Amino acid sequence: MVVDFVIRKAPGYRLATRTMKGTWPGDKAVRAEFEKVHEWAKAKGLRTGKWVFREFGDYDKPAKMRYEVGIELRTRSPVRGGKGMSVKTIPSGTVASVTFDPDAVSPRVIYHGLSDFLRWQRKEGKYREAGPYMEVYAGNPWTSERAWAHTQVAAPVKSLHR
Repeated sequence: MVVDFVIRKAPGYRLATRTMKGTWPGDKAVRAEFEKVHEWAKAKGLRTGKWVFREFGDYDKPAKMRYEVGIELRTRSPVRGGKGMSVKTIPSGTVASVTFDPDAVSPRVIYHGLSDFLRWQRKEGKYREAGPYMEVYAGNPWTSERAWAHTQVAAPVKSLHR
């Protein structure tokens, strides 16, 4: 499998989200939070799209980390959160990204590679990181082989050419 890192324009997303705080909760907890968001959207009759996972904080202080799961809402009508659910927008913007199959290439290799790619972009005076990494799936990665096999990792970047 060929994996390549690219700088590209990413779309914005309006997401229904849930947040977990503290040390890494584990894959089962992340999956359970995604399922809560999905059930909430389904109960409201909302069309959904991409599934997004983001991490915030400093890895040197695990107790202060935040983990956010979100599912894209594909509706133009106003939607309000509730009962631990928030609705937020991730604006469109420039990202460094890579799409890969986690069964063929270890996510650890992808994250290290993307980190090195961004380090070189900064050294060459092109781009710098500007936000948290996010994983984007075309659907439920636990039930859709296609969504899992096309995992995308993206990091917002800002141009240094200004």
